[in-house]
Amino acid sequence: MKKSARSEPRALSLQEIAEKGEPAPNEIWELRLYVAGQTPRSIAAFANLKKICEEHLAGRYNIEVVDLLKHPQLAAGDQILAIPTLVRKLPQPLRKIVGDLRDTERALVGLQLRPAAPEK
Repeated sequence: MKKSARSEPRALSLQEIAEKGEPAPNEIWELRLYVAGQTPRSIAAFANLKKICEEHLAGRYNIEVVDLLKHPQLAAGDQILAIPTLVRKLPQPLRKIVGDLRDTERALVGLQLRPAAPEK
């Protein structure tokens, strides 16, 4: 069986992520946003996520929106306890952020797109 010529993005260690602070240029980010219907918070979470991705991961991300009103059984797979919740599937490690992502700085740190600022 032939291997694909496409190189697969490799998972980064936490040390590498902390040192880099920026995602690798060839990494594809797999994100899953859990919502419950078309509520204002769900819509805001998607809009905020889209904005963050366009600014920091342009062309290198996939967003899957899971509506738990239509597919409640899918909440168990990622252990979703609150909504909206964003799950970063790739790159590893898996990360979760609960809320509508309006605090951009917190979302960037949670996604490990930006290192946390040192506490003063």
